[in-house]
Amino acid sequence: MAKKSTEFDFLDPFQSLNIPIAGWADGIKEWAISNRENIQPIKNQLNWMINHIEDGLQAVPPVIMLVIVGLLAWQMAGRRVAIIVLACLICMGLLDPRAWGLAMTTLSIVVTSVILCTIIGVPLGILAGKNNIFQTSMRPVLDTMQTIPAFVYLVPVVLLVGIGNVSGVLVTIIFALPPIVRLTALGIRQVNPSVVEAARAFGATPGQILVKVELPLATPTIMAGLNQTIMMSLSMVVIASMIAVKGFGNEVLRAMGRLDAGKAIVGGLGIVIIAIVLDRMSQGLGQSERERGHRHWWQGGPVGVVLRAIGKDTSH
Repeated sequence: MAKKSTEFDFLDPFQSLNIPIAGWADGIKEWAISNRENIQPIKNQLNWMINHIEDGLQAVPPVIMLVIVGLLAWQMAGRRVAIIVLACLICMGLLDPRAWGLAMTTLSIVVTSVILCTIIGVPLGILAGKNNIFQTSMRPVLDTMQTIPAFVYLVPVVLLVGIGNVSGVLVTIIFALPPIVRLTALGIRQVNPSVVEAARAFGATPGQILVKVELPLATPTIMAGLNQTIMMSLSMVVIASMIAVKGFGNEVLRAMGRLDAGKAIVGGLGIVIIAIVLDRMSQGLGQSERERGHRHWWQGGPVGVVLRAIGKDTSH
């Protein structure tokens, strides 16, 4: 509500009228502090997820991880991308003795954030793609999430769940969720209506049309949204380190405080290399069958090699 604080001046009305946003913010702060215990179960579940992903990544020896990631890159994006990915990861490991461990910690935060963004964002995008009212109501929310500076919502998140990796994941989700919601909705809306009508004419249910027609045709657009979500998650690594999130971001932040150019370059290059690896792999995953030479994903890469070796026909 407007509040009169001094004698009203028509030439300078803003000295007399104001919206008490600061007071409302203090109310949110008190609510967050008083309800922190109610958030603990959610925080514990997120912390369990992050820790298990990080422990799994850290437990795999670097050479084995290189082989696994190389095979995945070959399967998802082709042999050339696999070579690029392996070269990038080897260069990252050679940057510093601690670089590999820092990379796995950073990757655990990014992977957790991207998984949660996908679980939340794809259903919201499908609903927005099918419902004009829902899309209209979601648009200002997504605009706000994308444009508001991350530092603004660092404070309420920390008040609610404290500092640490869970806060980093929540902040990253707020920042990285909009692209996958928007592009999922766009992909659903771009599906040719005649194809949907043909499926409906053959007796397909709405669920069958969604799963067997709309989602497959919208997959390249959805994967483009996933790619953008991954990139935006990585862009939050340094900002999230301000609330005690570990990994390359924390390394860069500490180096800035000490004016240590060497550590800053190592941390920055590590983030760039992870971004290149994830970008190339996710782009390959979003290729259409036409871009793959009219082949299914399992007809190429190591899976295709194994199938051909055991005499299985992969031409169909």
